[in-house]
Amino acid sequence: MINKIKTLEVVSLQLSTNLRYQKNLELLLNYIKSYNDKDIIVAPEVFLTGYDYAHLLTASQYSANAIKTLKKVVDNQIVVLTIIVKDGDEFVNQAVVIHKHKIVHRQEKVKLFKMCDEDIYLQAGKKKKIKPFEIDGVKYAILICFELRFKELWKQIEGADVVIIPAQWGKARKRQLEILSEALAVMNQCYVILSNSSNEDMASSSAIVSPFGDVIRDDHNKIIQGTIDFRIIKKIRRYIKLD
Repeated sequence: MINKIKTLEVVSLQLSTNLRYQKNLELLLNYIKSYNDKDIIVAPEVFLTGYDYAHLLTASQYSANAIKTLKKVVDNQIVVLTIIVKDGDEFVNQAVVIHKHKIVHRQEKVKLFKMCDEDIYLQAGKKKKIKPFEIDGVKYAILICFELRFKELWKQIEGADVVIIPAQWGKARKRQLEILSEALAVMNQCYVILSNSSNEDMASSSAIVSPFGDVIRDDHNKIIQGTIDFRIIKKIRRYIKLD
């Protein structure tokens, strides 16, 4: 199928999370509607609720209902976000991929960021679930924020054409986020779609990075738009063989 699909149009959202969950959902729905001509839309990590540790049960319940709403409106697009999910007696940060009114992929965050107490409030997912998955013949993979730092996870997603990174990455480590996301695209010869929070203490730096390391980034814009060109992926993998 990658031979048939030449390009995909992409939107990476660079938004701050409001304390009112409903306002965040309404904003996301508005962007989905406004950019319904785009193929992929990615929201920052836990955009709907933030890391609302004091109200995790409420956050998980709201997120579950929000996903039902999103499934009704998301048709041919691919929409990616992460949400707080109650799993038994624990809570997880789960990436959800919605396409044609269905959830086509779920993946829990494996590497929890201890500096922000994620490991105290959330349960880590299973590492083996981090692997490429396919939609319409295109291989995708997801790394959630802090997972970008782990080279063994880069190995697990080798072969993906598009790596999606929803994040809440802090401003103090902004340049590291940029370096790692660009290096991942070059190393794995893929496109990287990074959607990071623009909250005051966050790095922004949302970007679309090509396999050649070309970057579309604008910290002053809520919308980062770009094109995934599969001819570029095929070209670099043909001429620079890594096996």
